[in-house]
Order: sequence, then C-alpha cells, then structure tokens
Amino acid sequence: MRFNNVSIEKKANVYFNGNVTSRTVLFPDGTRKTLGIMMPGEYEFGTDSAELMEMLGGNMDVLLPNESEWKSYAEGDSFHVPAKSSFKLKVNTVVDYCCSYL
Repeated sequence: MRFNNVSIEKKANVYFNGNVTSRTVLFPDGTRKTLGIMMPGEYEFGTDSAELMEMLGGNMDVLLPNESEWKSYAEGDSFHVPAKSSFKLKVNTVVDYCCSYL
C-alpha cells in the first residue's frame, strides 16, 4: 500500500503509556488516516467519527459496540467501528494497523 501526495503530522499520537502509537496522514481531499503500532495488551478506544481499521500485521481480538462476542482479526482483515461509540481490543502480538476516518 502506498499513499501519494499526502502530508504527515510529525508529532506522534501516543496512548496507553506508549503501548499504542500512530502518525496522522492527511490527504489533499481533507480525509485522514492514522498508521500505527499496538503492543500486546488490552485497550478500549472511543470514536468521534466512524472508522475502518485495517490489519497490516499481527493479530488481536475485538469486541465491537453492541456485540457480545469477541472476534479475531489478523493481517489482511478489517473491521468498521461506528461513530460515537467505543470498542475493546485484546492485542495478542504486535499489531501494525491503518485507521481510516470515515
């Protein structure tokens, strides 16, 4: 995957004492994505806008809003998270991800 003609915010987004980090990529049309790494652990994130999470490496279990069962995701998988919600992650290995804000 390659992004052309983008701007990148130099300052990292750092969460959970540095266990989750990302960089924001800004596109000419105003859309944005983050590219990041998650270390093994358990996390909960809230969303303002809807998100598409793409797994670029590693694996984790995800509990999406209004779901009662955890689902496993690995490299090549993706999932959607609704706006104004929260979701839980059990990161089993180092995860490389791309988050698109929809």
